[in-house]
Amino acid sequence: MGLVPSDLTSLEQRTSGFYEHRRSSVVLNLPGLEVFPGDLLVSDGAADYLCHPLLLLNSESKKPRWPFSKRGVGKDKHKHVSDLENCLSLVKITNFRGYEFCSFKDKTWNEVMETHQKLPTDQLDLRKQQEAVWELFTSECTYFLDHLLVLKMIFMNTLKYLQTHEFLLDVDLWRLFANLEELAQTSLGFVNSLFTLIKDYVDASETSPSMDYISVLTKYFRGNLCQSHQTYCLNYSAAVFYLDSLRQRDDFGIYLKWCEQNEQCRRLHLPELLVAPLHRLTRYPLLLKNIWKRSIDAAEKIMIYSIKEKVEKSIRDLEGKVKWLDNFQKFRHLQEIIVWPPLWDRDKRFFIPECLKHIFKEHMAENVLSPTNRHLLYEGKLTLAESTRFLDVYLFLFNDFLLVTKTKRNKKKVGGSDTGLMCPSLTPELQTVIKEGGSCTVLDQPIPLDRLVVKSIDPLHVSVFGLRNAFLIQHENRYRQCIAAFLLQAQTENIKKTWMVQITAAISCFTKNQETKKISLFTLPAESSEI
Repeated sequence: MGLVPSDLTSLEQRTSGFYEHRRSSVVLNLPGLEVFPGDLLVSDGAADYLCHPLLLLNSESKKPRWPFSKRGVGKDKHKHVSDLENCLSLVKITNFRGYEFCSFKDKTWNEVMETHQKLPTDQLDLRKQQEAVWELFTSECTYFLDHLLVLKMIFMNTLKYLQTHEFLLDVDLWRLFANLEELAQTSLGFVNSLFTLIKDYVDASETSPSMDYISVLTKYFRGNLCQSHQTYCLNYSAAVFYLDSLRQRDDFGIYLKWCEQNEQCRRLHLPELLVAPLHRLTRYPLLLKNIWKRSIDAAEKIMIYSIKEKVEKSIRDLEGKVKWLDNFQKFRHLQEIIVWPPLWDRDKRFFIPECLKHIFKEHMAENVLSPTNRHLLYEGKLTLAESTRFLDVYLFLFNDFLLVTKTKRNKKKVGGSDTGLMCPSLTPELQTVIKEGGSCTVLDQPIPLDRLVVKSIDPLHVSVFGLRNAFLIQHENRYRQCIAAFLLQAQTENIKKTWMVQITAAISCFTKNQETKKISLFTLPAESSEI
């Protein structure tokens, strides 16, 4: 399955942006309040949004900006929890194990044959083949009944019911369950097809031919079975992080506890159920290989082997797509949190009148930080020694340049984006910056790797400044003149060595690639015989 544009569009729509705040005051339509020039007037709807408790909290004082906004919060919260519990008490989970094949999933192949008063075949190879097909059927039954249906009927349907009663309205069903309904429908069709095939064989006379399972395997494994699993698996890592963020909420915790206490969950928790489709997809090749090994017909073996190869290729493609999607998401979030200040803000030596600033159009971050042009090799936080202070910085080492940024935390910005939770590959440091509404401001221009020099600093030289585990980064121009220098301090000696090894290896790799390109440019290709 390819990643179609609609998937990317929905991904972008699901990816939250950062809240933009202005310093203008907000005036509400309350008696006794005066309006002053420069105040920002907002409509009733916008005022309701801006007055949301999460947006009004000051993280330093932990108190609301307007003291009257917290009146009755405790009673309202208790009432909300009580209403949620009452709503959950009205939810009725019907027994969804009424399918005909449910009674067969725990039986062996010999037990089925004896139940239907049909003796197993005397051909040992044929019987082993039938047992392998039966294993595929029973394992799919267990997967459908004990995992997919539990997720759908207990967790998803309950959440839908609560949302129809105006609870947990902000919980995104897709981010949590993805295409679960499609998975359940496809798995049900697969189980029913296998069950009908086996049932017809068992009910037939002794002279009936062997089971024609190849057509069923071909229909589903070359059809929608792997494709639907791919779609689900691409969303899985984001779903797990989204679940972790939701579990911190009291209302979601009540819903989750109620669902997990249902006896049909069989003591399985939501994370264990969400990972089931991943495990199932990787198990399909093993089950198909078992059938292939026990098949006796040459044509059947060829068909089963080709189906197995297709499933394995689907898994390999999925691994590539997961890496690509993870890289795509990460660069999208880096574009949002990395701030590129204009020339006159980067260096105060350059004076640009306001009337001329429009001439200096900086390249957009989307062009500089593009997942199609470069790769992020290493990253992490360090300390930059300045003349009068130490500055917390965050370095991004790409395959062609090094970017030095300073982290800026905005602790007053509460209720910000959960962008970090949408991209699990972001480091905990960056996720903390995002949650606090901060950013990474570029200190200087990107340092190309062929203009970068890294040197270790002897502790004796900088001990007087209180520096430990220090190393120096120099930015040289094309004439080998040093135009910038950064004296950096790592937390430990091992972190320092790791950074120096990573930078040195990146420089070496970049230099080799440049030399290879130069050689290819000066080497004329051989004339084609087709011209």
